[in-house]
Amino acid sequence: MVMVVDDSITMRKVTTRVLERAEFEVATAKDGLDALEKLQDLTPDLLLLDIEMPRMDGYELAIYMRNDARLREVPIIMITSRTGEKHRQRALEIGVERYLGKPYQEDDLLRQVHETLEVERG
Repeated sequence: MVMVVDDSITMRKVTTRVLERAEFEVATAKDGLDALEKLQDLTPDLLLLDIEMPRMDGYELAIYMRNDARLREVPIIMITSRTGEKHRQRALEIGVERYLGKPYQEDDLLRQVHETLEVERG
C-alpha cells in the first residue's frame, strides 16, 4: 500500500489514479498531521510526500518517521515543486530515498515507485 501525502486535492487525486491503475492500494493524507493520524493505524509500503504543506510539512513528517521505530523503514519519495539542490540535499540527509520534481511524468513516478519497493524487498 502506498500513502500519498499532499495538501493539493488535485495532486492526491491524480497520483491516486496513476497508482490504482498500476494496481497499488492507496491511502491519502492532506498534510503531515493528517498522515500521522493515519499512520497510527497503518504502515504503508511506501510514502509519496510533498514538502510544502500546512500544519506539518514534508520535512517534519520525514524526520518524525525516521525517528519512529515502527515507521523508520518505510521508504519515502518526495514529490515537490522545490527542485533546488539545497532542498534535495536536506531531504536526502533526513533519509528520504528519492526526490522527484513536480509536475512528474506518470511513467517516471511508477518506475521510481517500483524500483524503491524492489530495493526494500530485495
